[in-house]
Amino acid sequence: MNKDRPPSGPVAHTWKTRLKQLLLRVPSNSEQLIDLLRAVQRHNLFDVDALAMLEGVLQVDDMQVRDIMIPRSQVVFLERDASEDVLLRTIVESGHSRFPVIGESRDEVDGVLLAKDMLLYAFERTDRHVNIREVLRPAIFVPESKRLNVLLKEFRSSRNHMAIVVDEYGGVAGMVTIEDVLEQIVGEIEDEHDVEEDYTIRRHSEVHYTIKALTPIEDFNEYFHKEFSDDEFDTIGGLVVHHIGHLPKRGERVVIGNLLFKVLRADNRRVHMLQLTVLPRPVEQPQDTLQQQS
Repeated sequence: MNKDRPPSGPVAHTWKTRLKQLLLRVPSNSEQLIDLLRAVQRHNLFDVDALAMLEGVLQVDDMQVRDIMIPRSQVVFLERDASEDVLLRTIVESGHSRFPVIGESRDEVDGVLLAKDMLLYAFERTDRHVNIREVLRPAIFVPESKRLNVLLKEFRSSRNHMAIVVDEYGGVAGMVTIEDVLEQIVGEIEDEHDVEEDYTIRRHSEVHYTIKALTPIEDFNEYFHKEFSDDEFDTIGGLVVHHIGHLPKRGERVVIGNLLFKVLRADNRRVHMLQLTVLPRPVEQPQDTLQQQS
């Protein structure tokens, strides 16, 4: 039998029928494509992790920088004219590797400092004042509306790992890193400077807190003297997702009573980290779901 010859007879009919069915199932939008991928995964042609990454790739095409950026209020800035001790202390305490360097205000970004470029000053420890301008790298600026797939391509071509996000008026709205983009595809990327496993609630002030989404509701109630039920949800993250009504992206917010929750970290599988602000009074329920930061 000639293997190069197309099949004939009943076999050909079956083959053509299957091909026709496949062509008829070609999705016309991303939702249909995701449904098809999920159907294929259920037939064990690839595993759940591969499906999650494929969905992440499709999600990146539909997302903008504003959806995942680190808000201005959470960015660790270095002041251009700060002393060597202050610079080194900030670098060590934050655990980051790249920092926007500002002049007189946070809207005046002079460049980006890499922590490794400060190592020489750390070892020399001379009386000479650090001229931070000598080691600054150029800052890359991107608008909030830039699509993530375009940004990822630019990161790869320019070999930059961080960009400053600006709003429509030219002010600094936040920053975004290549890791932030990749996490939308592969999920949370943990490193040695991420939150410790035994930490669930961190207090920054009387009204501001950072909370791991996996914090049990029982522990949350005890800490904040609340009475949220844990009959339906075990974690505070589950409660927040329920009130938002869908698996949220970074930056989405919701108010429950007098508690304003903002999603700090999330991927296409679950919420990881929340920011909590205690409001002076409860917000009416019809207004409790807030849109993503613009």
